[in-house]
Amino acid sequence: MKHVTARSKRVATKDCRSQLCFSTALATTFMATFKRKCASLCPTPFEGQICRQYSSGSAYPSVSLSTPLPGIPKPVFASVDGQEKYETKITTLENGLKVASQNKFGQFCTVGILVNSGSRHEAKYPSGIAHFLEKLSFSSTAQFESKDEILLTLEKHGGICDCQTSRDTTMYAVSAEVKGLDTVVNLLSDAVLQPRLLDEEIEMTRMAVRFELEDLNMRPDPEPLLTEMIHAAAYRGNTVGLPRFCPPENVEKIDRKLLHKYLQSYYCPQRMVLAGVGVEHEQLVQCARKYLLNVKPVWGASTPANVDKSVAQYTGGIVKVSEFLRPEDDFIPFAVLNMMMGGGGSFSAGGPGKGMFTRLYLNVLNRHHWMYNATSYHHSYEDSGLLCIHASADPRQVREMVEIITREFIQMTGTAGEMELERAKTQLKSMLMMNLESRPVIFEDVGRQVLATGKRKLPHELCELISNVTASDIKRVTTKMLRSKPAVAALGDLTELPSYEDIQAALSSKDGRLPRIYRLFR
Repeated sequence: MKHVTARSKRVATKDCRSQLCFSTALATTFMATFKRKCASLCPTPFEGQICRQYSSGSAYPSVSLSTPLPGIPKPVFASVDGQEKYETKITTLENGLKVASQNKFGQFCTVGILVNSGSRHEAKYPSGIAHFLEKLSFSSTAQFESKDEILLTLEKHGGICDCQTSRDTTMYAVSAEVKGLDTVVNLLSDAVLQPRLLDEEIEMTRMAVRFELEDLNMRPDPEPLLTEMIHAAAYRGNTVGLPRFCPPENVEKIDRKLLHKYLQSYYCPQRMVLAGVGVEHEQLVQCARKYLLNVKPVWGASTPANVDKSVAQYTGGIVKVSEFLRPEDDFIPFAVLNMMMGGGGSFSAGGPGKGMFTRLYLNVLNRHHWMYNATSYHHSYEDSGLLCIHASADPRQVREMVEIITREFIQMTGTAGEMELERAKTQLKSMLMMNLESRPVIFEDVGRQVLATGKRKLPHELCELISNVTASDIKRVTTKMLRSKPAVAALGDLTELPSYEDIQAALSSKDGRLPRIYRLFR
């Protein structure tokens, strides 16, 4: 039995060696064939090349990979000239509606209608209309009996739809196959201009809004609430300071009649852009003429004369922000400053290149282990903007946390180091270009820029503007920013929170320190 087993092992070993020899023979045959092929292409060594001697005795020229082989057609390489091959094309129709498109290869496209309408335009109306319209989007229309029918129509073209509102823009968007463009534009036109706004749909929206408001207050992450509060403090009672979410007391006030009155003022062609990414411009214009040129909205003739044209007025008020009324050329330096400040949570899986070298990491999170979070945010609008630092810590250390943040604001006015400035600019350009790899992001960028300025700055133009930012630009915008009153928003146990006057005094001082308090008893 043992003998048989041993013999079996020997056979197995022999078979294994046979396979190895067979593989080696194949490799030798392949190399010989490869050499003959190469020799037929290049029978003599290249001029100036050294022949490499192989163990078989044959010689083969050592050819650089950058040297073209003779007899091979000259390759044509793609070139990068810093310019986009396809520019953003813009056409204005007879009724004032703008059509903007950016070509992008692929089977799918993103098309949508952006309206210059948001919570900032609700000064003459109960706040919350834009919030309601977002929830009512893509419901029943003149052509479609229900939202389900809309979704089934889009499914035939592999499509999805979405609506998002911000403080100054409402965006209806659809992503679908390019061959379904006609259907998509028809659906968008119907959803924006012919919504039925049935009583049962409005009642369902009231329930959805109430649920969202409850969810907002119950979330562990306070960032959405703090964003609302900081806008309310910075622009008290005007434009972008008006609530983005419907206040609970207004939920029952909003009905079809009020919605139609609002839509009549703001949903007019002059305040709209039909934007598309991944479509031919002429085809998009043709669809716009077909479905958006001579369409009468369900609410009747538009009355754009009633539009609120108020300019954002910064007021300042009361937690972690600083603001400015900024001209357009300050937007890029503030974006660079925001990247330079960076920040994040106290625990991060990041590393070099992921924000660990930003100021809020180096000066705050790495030095003060008790801080949970310190993050910089940049909110930009057509006529104003905010630079915020959101921080969180144990309630017993709130005063120390606020002082650390005020000191960071004061240090912004110092001269930025060359390395940190270049790192921030590179990170901003990298983030810009990576985001613009996504079709929906390109769509939103095209739509928002054309809606706000009537034109679009291409990525290479923005990158050039970012590259031109200097340390003096950072110092200039931060100095101007700190001349205005701070806006403060606080959430949680605020027993140790400094008074607004103390925070204002710290931001007016040279070192950002809060006034000292002396207590006999703690």
